[in-house]
Amino acid sequence: MDFTFTQEQTMLREALSRFLGQHYTFEKRRRIVATPAGQSPEVWGQLRDMGLLALPLPESAGGLGGSIVDVVAVAELLGQHLVVEPWLASAVLSAGLLAKRGETRLPALLEGEATAAFAYEEGSGTADLAQVAMRAAATATGHVLNGEKHLVLGAEAASVLLVTARLPDGRLGLFLVDRDAPGLSLRSYTTIDGRRAAHCRFEDVAAGPDALVDADAEAAVAGAVRAATLALCAEAVGAMGALLEITASYAGTRKQFGVPIGSFQVIAHRLADMKLAYVKARSLLLYTAALAENDAASPRDVSLLKAQVGRLGRALGESAVQIHGGVGMTDELSVGHYLKRILFVDTVFGPSDYHLQRVGAAQPA
Repeated sequence: MDFTFTQEQTMLREALSRFLGQHYTFEKRRRIVATPAGQSPEVWGQLRDMGLLALPLPESAGGLGGSIVDVVAVAELLGQHLVVEPWLASAVLSAGLLAKRGETRLPALLEGEATAAFAYEEGSGTADLAQVAMRAAATATGHVLNGEKHLVLGAEAASVLLVTARLPDGRLGLFLVDRDAPGLSLRSYTTIDGRRAAHCRFEDVAAGPDALVDADAEAAVAGAVRAATLALCAEAVGAMGALLEITASYAGTRKQFGVPIGSFQVIAHRLADMKLAYVKARSLLLYTAALAENDAASPRDVSLLKAQVGRLGRALGESAVQIHGGVGMTDELSVGHYLKRILFVDTVFGPSDYHLQRVGAAQPA
């Protein structure tokens, strides 16, 4: 099994890294986060021009036919630069699900003219689709949706929401709902890592016959969530790598008693532990991505990755803040923002404790 990126993937990563390094500085990110939308149409258009919106989609749907390893290769760099644009929610999750159904709104997503948000979470805090309780009652003209969705990333700026709901026969349905549909109300807020999310309430929201994009979506949604989990873990690993580099540089230049603090044994040991945590997390990420590319990644493999990245990422991030001291807690320094991103990633699709339980439950008797 090959754990190295291909020549094409390496070239894409080099181009993306160069673009983000030159045009997506931490200060620019702070300005973007401070805007009402919390994202930049200019940056979104540049990501489109680089082919990143089309990358995760099959060629039959107008995409570039990228693999899960391509997605991981890009997501790692987005995490390294703390990119806040809704690439995961819109291009990977929502567009990926719509591409399999020939949805007519897909071209607008590919062109960057619109974004989509994935609404599935109902307060359980896990990726367990059995927890989806929102109901879609049948009507003469389609369905009516009633219920609530939590932590819908990018909902306020999205054109459409991709919503999971239970059909009258108990199957999981996937509906496409306009963000401004009558009966749909959004309560927007800012997440711990500076992104925008919303609590969505559906009160007799009419969903016509064309709104139901999949009447038996359990397998498709589960597969999309697994792919998104890998991408999220890649973002966290990218953030871990950036934190390690920033902290090692700081320890080598910050002096105390006339010598760099990195020369102190306790700091040196802490940096070594951070390096081990990063190597463990990235190695497991590449291994799991290689399994997924060969259709050999089980739910247990993905849960193991999510649990380890959450646990190791928290340890590395906390060490980075502690080595920086009081300045590590300030909003003007990127260190705290990286830790917040890692902590947020841990909560999406279930925290590390939840996934460790799944790993234990999947152990052979």
